[in-house]
Amino acid sequence: MFYTGIIMRMKLSAFGEKFTSKSGILELMDDLGKAVSGSEHVCMLGGGNPAQIDEVRDIWKGCLDSLTKDSTKMEVSLSSYDSPQGNSSFIDALVEMFKRNYNWNITSENIAITNGSQNAFFILFNLFSGTDSLGVKKKILFPLCPEYIGYADQAIEEGVFKTVPATIHEEDELFFKYHADFSRISIGDDIGAVCVSRPTNPTGNVLTDEEIRTLADMAEKAGVPFIIDNAYGSPFPGIIFQDVTPLWNNNIILSMSLSKLGLPSVRTGIVVADKEIIKAVSACNAIVSLANGNIGQIITEPLFRSDEILNISRNIIRPFYQKKSERAVSLLKETMSSHVDFRIHRSEGAIFLWIWFKNLSISSRELYERLKKRRVIVVPGEYFFFGLEEAWAHSTQCIRLNYAQDDALVEEGIRILAEEAEKVVL
Repeated sequence: MFYTGIIMRMKLSAFGEKFTSKSGILELMDDLGKAVSGSEHVCMLGGGNPAQIDEVRDIWKGCLDSLTKDSTKMEVSLSSYDSPQGNSSFIDALVEMFKRNYNWNITSENIAITNGSQNAFFILFNLFSGTDSLGVKKKILFPLCPEYIGYADQAIEEGVFKTVPATIHEEDELFFKYHADFSRISIGDDIGAVCVSRPTNPTGNVLTDEEIRTLADMAEKAGVPFIIDNAYGSPFPGIIFQDVTPLWNNNIILSMSLSKLGLPSVRTGIVVADKEIIKAVSACNAIVSLANGNIGQIITEPLFRSDEILNISRNIIRPFYQKKSERAVSLLKETMSSHVDFRIHRSEGAIFLWIWFKNLSISSRELYERLKKRRVIVVPGEYFFFGLEEAWAHSTQCIRLNYAQDDALVEEGIRILAEEAEKVVL
């Protein structure tokens, strides 16, 4: 056989084409990886990395030290597969914590662990969207758009996400807030599930208890599950600056994560749901990954058993991020030129500020490219407006900025953002 020098083009399935094409989450994580691993100075204000909080880091160090001193537990954590549902002892600790603090009527059959919440949403979205056995194409309804960039490319089938534009309330000359537009929200026979993030990524918006209860009731009446992404919320990690009531019932699928506690690398997602849904998630875990990584579960279990995780969230993590948020808002107010007409979404939680530029001559995507050339990474807003049935000019006017990083980098990045924005005002 002679080598001809011709390389055959890789032939991919529809799945392969979809998941290897350009996506917002791929670009975001690629930028994040390059910024973290590269030697060049970069103001990384675009990714979802949590801050390094000294007190919390010391807690994790103590947990790891305890693990290494217990040879039996250390051996189990490194050399044994858990059940596809997750580590049974960790699940029991979660169950008791939720029952003790929130009186939820749950058992170990209501919780499954996944390899991060991103993995959980891939499973959940594809369980409840796509063509069913009767040939009906089911969709996931997002009742508050903009929504999380990481959802946009999760579905195996195309065209299964439907989003409803939020209403915009301008509170004053600096802040605005999105609200769910219930006049436009309907759950028809084509909807397989309803999903929100709370706090909302990217905007830091927190749906009120009333909005959450209304959406939960609508979903239950329609006979579809209501998925709440609680990656930043209450009761943990507690990056939520509003007093809200954690809600769960058998029709709610609650997704949580250890990432924003300061443990993104352990890739531990938590799903609380009806036991039949938990069986389905566990079955998918077995097929996709056999079992879940268990280091995160093992080192944090004592903190859930003692409720210390709630203390850490309320008294360390929440005030740390609230102070960072307030500082970033002040910097934007101080540095942005009076010629730039901008608003900041009311910061109610998460680790981002969502900035709306009303009079720029370029799109947020073009602003992102200009900032990238100056070693400032943000996320352009276009990626967060997926699933809309009609164009919305607002979708090209916003950016997401991560305020959780080093204070000096955040200040430098905001200063450069202000300089670039002033150059392109109408």
